[in-house]
This record gives sequence, C-alpha cells and structure tokens, in this order.
Amino acid sequence: MAKALAEAGAHVVLSGRSSDMLQQAVASITGEGGKASAAAFDVADLDAGREAIAKLHADHGRLDILINNVGARDRRPFAAFSDAEILNLIQTDLLSAIALSRKAADIMKAQGRGRLISVTSIIGNMARSGDAIYPVAKQGLTGLVRSLAAEYGPFGVTSNAIAPGMFATETNAEISANPDMNAFMRQRVPLQRWGRPDEIAGAALFLASDAGSFVNGHVLTVDGGMSIQM
Repeated sequence: MAKALAEAGAHVVLSGRSSDMLQQAVASITGEGGKASAAAFDVADLDAGREAIAKLHADHGRLDILINNVGARDRRPFAAFSDAEILNLIQTDLLSAIALSRKAADIMKAQGRGRLISVTSIIGNMARSGDAIYPVAKQGLTGLVRSLAAEYGPFGVTSNAIAPGMFATETNAEISANPDMNAFMRQRVPLQRWGRPDEIAGAALFLASDAGSFVNGHVLTVDGGMSIQM
C-alpha cells in the first residue's frame, strides 16, 4: 500500500517496531523515485502513537491519509487466554487504531479534508473455533470506522475500511505454503488462489483518492469472493 501511494505522488511515512525493516522499506520506495520516511514505534504504546502523529504533522504541515494496518493474531482456544493476553491483543489491533484515528481526525478536521482507512478482515463477520480474539478486535474496528464516518464526515473527512480475505504475504508465508491451507483456500475462494499484496494496494488507492471522495463508512471487501460462499 505504501509503495502504491508513493507511486501516486504521496509522501508516505511508514511505521513499525523495527527501525531496520522500516529503513529497508523506505530505501525501496525512495530508490524508485518515491518520497518516504519512517516513524519507529510500537502501536500498542498509545502515547507513542499519538506523539508520532503530532511529529509527522509538525514536520510536514499536514496529514492527508491515515492507514491503520495492524494484525496481531493468536490462534488458540478461547479458554486458554489470560486477561492480560486478551487486553494486549485488543490494545494492539483495536485501541491503537482508536488512538491514532482520534489524533489524525482532529488534524484532518482543521484542514477540512482527510482520509481515514482501516484494514479490518472478513473474519470480523465470521467465526472459527480457536480464533476468538482477532475477530472481536476486527469487528470493533469496523464499528470505529463507521462512527468516525458519521462524526467527521461533515468536516470533509471520510472513514472507510478494507476487509481482506486470504492473502499471501510475508507475515503468513508459512500458512500460505501449507498444503492443507491451500486445499482449504481452493475450496472456499471462488477465484481459487491467494490474494496478492498489490490487490490490497488498489483498494487503498481508491479510498485515498478523489475517486473515492463520496465513499464514507464503507467496508470494501477484497477476498476473491470467499465471504459469499456458504
């Protein structure tokens, strides 16, 4: 998504916990003529996130687009979680987006324009045994997206979500290489293949651009048709 936005002319600020990985990503974008910089922080640290948004605004003078894209996941039986483990997942996947969006929305409101985009998941509307906490957080994120759309829409700020299905990424490389998961994917996804990262990028570009200026409070599903299957 960052690469696609940079190619479209945006100055992108990448965030994450690893400074080394962020600098590699920045170098990849700038090496192709794009504008990029990095802000290293842990999204679970809500104060650090708010400080990063404030610094970004101070450095660049404006903030046009915020993309909340976090997906901490722990596939275990519901009863196996401690309260602290549940709170950590909720803080990472949901509360971080609340904190960042509140800070960004205030800036965008003053500007009279902005795009809030959150990456949720089709699992927010589904349920699978042994994967209880992630859907809770993602469904909460959908509620946040719609609440922001209603509250900040009058000020020229749109809020939308992208709900991906099964995508082959670096994060889930082990899962996408698993023969059983590939068989499951072919059974459930009408297109019978994993999604590619660039196919999420197209959705982000649409929602961030003038082409999506009248789209607000919407969840754009990008799953190859998986969620329509019985």
